[in-house]
Amino acid sequence: MSLHTLLVVEDDPDTANLLQLYFSGHGYSVQVTPRGEDALSSARKQAPDLVLLDIILPDMDGFTVCKELRQSPRTSHIPIIFLTEKNTRSDRVAGLGVGAQDYITKPFDMEELRLRVQNLIARAERENLLDPRTSLPTGRLIDEQLRRASTQPGWQVVECRIEAFRPFVDLNGFAAGDDVLKFTSRLLLEVVEQFGTPEDFTGHPANDTFLILTRAEAGTLAAKLRERFNSEVQAHYSFTDREQGHILIRDSEGKTIQAPLMTLNVTARAA
Repeated sequence: MSLHTLLVVEDDPDTANLLQLYFSGHGYSVQVTPRGEDALSSARKQAPDLVLLDIILPDMDGFTVCKELRQSPRTSHIPIIFLTEKNTRSDRVAGLGVGAQDYITKPFDMEELRLRVQNLIARAERENLLDPRTSLPTGRLIDEQLRRASTQPGWQVVECRIEAFRPFVDLNGFAAGDDVLKFTSRLLLEVVEQFGTPEDFTGHPANDTFLILTRAEAGTLAAKLRERFNSEVQAHYSFTDREQGHILIRDSEGKTIQAPLMTLNVTARAA
């Protein structure tokens, strides 16, 4: 089962360390940053399953961070819980008003917080908002972004399909296949962050297929995606497989056949 990722935005080191130790001990991958700008950059690059967000930060307030996460297609789907000392009704209303799913005041009960985090992530997956393997938007979130792009000029749809993914899974198993999907999602987010625009969107509509909506130069984006994937995916193969340039699998009749190594097929079209 893949780890769920939390982004903790907290400038108090004691609270940040407590949250990191507790959630890591419960099987989460936890990233911590004390600054709002770093939180926005990290969320765009890695798409966490959920953000735990303080309001009082050294560079910008948490309300602004939440609002910017909600306004970007790349991060608008990520559940957000405010975790703060600000406990007035007006603060709570303001937090929920900028798009947070929950608002918890300090001091808080760790077990209650864990259950709230768990339930929000499960709800997002249950409602077909996120692919549980990659944490990328899927289902109706992709449909909404495609409809939005179709009404505005300048958007390109970049479709990325992993060729020879099925033979790899047949040989190595579903867990290894999930590792490749997670690797692919991280790679796409990194390339889009480097060569795309802040408004670009990355989704995971089908098992071996990913989708990017971009206003950037699609040809450059496609070339970088192919180049990095075709090079870095080699790490998922054994030395022998890499040397011979193929894997050996059995077909439906039990015969041993050669299957190519995975590559990324990237196509672009107007939205």
